[in-house]
Amino acid sequence: MTAPPPGGRARALNVRLFMAMLHTQELLSGYLGVRLGLYQALAQAPATPAELAARAGVSRRYAREWLEQQAVAGFIEAADPPAAPSGGPSADPEARSYRLPPEHAEVLLASDSPLSMVSLTMLPLGGVAAALPRLLDAFRTGAGVPDSAYGDDWRDGHSGANRALFTHALPGWIRTALPELHARLRAGPARVADVGCGAGWAAVTLAKTYPWVAVDGFDLDPETVAAATANAAEAGVRDRAAFHVADAAAVDPGEGYDLVCVFDTLHEMSRPVEVLRACGKLRAPDGVVLVLDARVAERFTAPGDEIERFQYATSVLHCLPVSRTDSRAGGTGTVLRPDAVRSLAREAGFGDVRELPVGDRFHRLYRLLDQADVHP
Repeated sequence: MTAPPPGGRARALNVRLFMAMLHTQELLSGYLGVRLGLYQALAQAPATPAELAARAGVSRRYAREWLEQQAVAGFIEAADPPAAPSGGPSADPEARSYRLPPEHAEVLLASDSPLSMVSLTMLPLGGVAAALPRLLDAFRTGAGVPDSAYGDDWRDGHSGANRALFTHALPGWIRTALPELHARLRAGPARVADVGCGAGWAAVTLAKTYPWVAVDGFDLDPETVAAATANAAEAGVRDRAAFHVADAAAVDPGEGYDLVCVFDTLHEMSRPVEVLRACGKLRAPDGVVLVLDARVAERFTAPGDEIERFQYATSVLHCLPVSRTDSRAGGTGTVLRPDAVRSLAREAGFGDVRELPVGDRFHRLYRLLDQADVHP
């Protein structure tokens, strides 16, 4: 094996960090485009700096600089006016027109497209940035950081990032991995509890997919519940998807729920065992409990691949600090490996967990099993 040149590792890390800084600055510039409505305005039609400034209600000079930066970065396209001399001096920068290609619009505008990245990129840019002073204190003291410290950017970004997943993938997962549950929900009437429902995209999808299903979503954040209610109303399922500011442990399940979901939130809960125990009480005697959580490696390996790096960074910056807001919490964090999920489920009174074959790059879907369902 050829030895690396002197300073080779240092130079490689130097280049890597420079590229990280470059990408961070481009993401921050993109954040301005999202929050100021610049991409949305540009999606209407190509625009000069003056036209974009008028549409979005921003300064003309700032609009021009942003447009030029976005074109240089390759996010949008620039075109000089036809009268500009070929090979001659640059055209008047104020006369230059810019367009957002449709393919890039799918990535840069918020939607339920699996390719939309707007919501995901907002998480570190606005949310983590707002919480950085609290994070510094948390690292020194061991305390947690409340979700409220991350503000609207994290709330909106997290819910938007899961929108495509629940809209496009969830129905297929249930249909193929849980055909008996699919038949049960399809035949109806049936009840579903979505614990830690967030902005309600999973509940909305289940209500739209299964016309005889009624969904109750539970979350502790009033603003998130309000967003979920609005999303259900816009989707036309407000009559069958109701959202409540409530602790699931305090909910009276009545005759129980046919399906109880904990989707992409267990790893940031302060007391996950109590949550799973509450899920067991919410379900009907033959009900199903599903847990969707981050896909991480089954054991620690360093260095890791891009997904493992992403999950660990998310844990350091958000999920671990949020999970430690309760003084009794040990703190779980994003890196909740399959053995850890199994341990939490058993402590909560379940017999075991079974990972379902959904084939998602970023998530694992588990079914929690009763003692009677565990075969030796």
